[in-house]
Amino acid sequence: MWSVAVALPAVQADFGLSRAEATVPYTLTMVGFALGGVLMGKLADRCGIAAVVAFGTLALAAGYVAAGMARGIVGFALAHGLLIGLAGSSATFGPLIADASLWFSRRRGIAVALAAAGNYLAGTVWPPIVQHFIETAGWRATHIGIGFVCLATMLPLAFVLRRRPPLEELHAQPAGRAAPITWAQRQRQLGLAPAALQGLLVCAGVACCVAMSMPQVHIVAYCVDLGFGAARGAEMLSLMLAFGIVSRLASGAIADRVGGLKTLLLGSTLQGAALVLYLFSDGLTSLYVVSALFGLFQGGIVPSYAIIVREYFSPQEAGARVGTVLMATLAGMALGGWMSGAVFDLTGSYRAAFANGILWNLANVSIVLWLLRRPRAPIAAAT
Repeated sequence: MWSVAVALPAVQADFGLSRAEATVPYTLTMVGFALGGVLMGKLADRCGIAAVVAFGTLALAAGYVAAGMARGIVGFALAHGLLIGLAGSSATFGPLIADASLWFSRRRGIAVALAAAGNYLAGTVWPPIVQHFIETAGWRATHIGIGFVCLATMLPLAFVLRRRPPLEELHAQPAGRAAPITWAQRQRQLGLAPAALQGLLVCAGVACCVAMSMPQVHIVAYCVDLGFGAARGAEMLSLMLAFGIVSRLASGAIADRVGGLKTLLLGSTLQGAALVLYLFSDGLTSLYVVSALFGLFQGGIVPSYAIIVREYFSPQEAGARVGTVLMATLAGMALGGWMSGAVFDLTGSYRAAFANGILWNLANVSIVLWLLRRPRAPIAAAT
């Protein structure tokens, strides 16, 4: 996911492209990543995570080799969109998060957070390594090398995941301890049809990530407009991702105590507060501080959706339902990145774009609050 952004300048120069043309592979990667999450989630529900990860590994390896051998932008973009995005990366995010949720009951939140944190950890670790090899060996050799690294490291790990998770909802409890509430009991208590709840989670995912995308996509351009330069903006983006790792782990621990919906409400509320702070921050130091806070606040939002799905839906449907909600969050990121740029073009200022993000964030908070305030039917005692 991150290598295509790092290689963008080298690919643009080699193929003689405009900046817009050079970003097409990234766009196709994200579209494929979003759509593939649903397909791979359904496949994981049927065949297990090991088969999905093995398939995704082969697709990633083939995609990177094909990209490294591409003779033009069309072949390069298709390799990213179809093999690296649709069939590859999508197999190792949503399905893995859903699978992790099936193995844990008391510590499900932190397990899901650890699985989701790999994405941000990759964004912190891999870009400098990829950039080093692009400078020393060229982008083609680097892409082919990444393909072989994926094959050598990920395929053995896929076989470690062969054991299927236990799907029994109630585990043996120590004497004197009440049995946990099941997903079916929670769903009845909420009083919503499964399709309605899924639809609300999809809407919430789009709304929160339209807001989230504003700083993540445009912080570099914002710093350039303020005269601080692109390098400072890149540092702020890296700072966001690093603090996002902390946020995901902390939010996982919080979810184990209060549940997914309350954790989502906390993260979304704090994200909105950070967006408000951006309206009053145009100095270099203040932008570093607010960017760190933004990363610390928002990192746990996306994993919270996986916790909610696991709490309110059948475990046999976890892969498909988590994939659907994560697809909505990625759609929100894509929509928000474009929308923020469009608002800037119309107004000539990022203040209006930040305000737009705040409004979308309020929509997300409203949905979660409505779900939390739903009339609760009494839960029948477990027998």
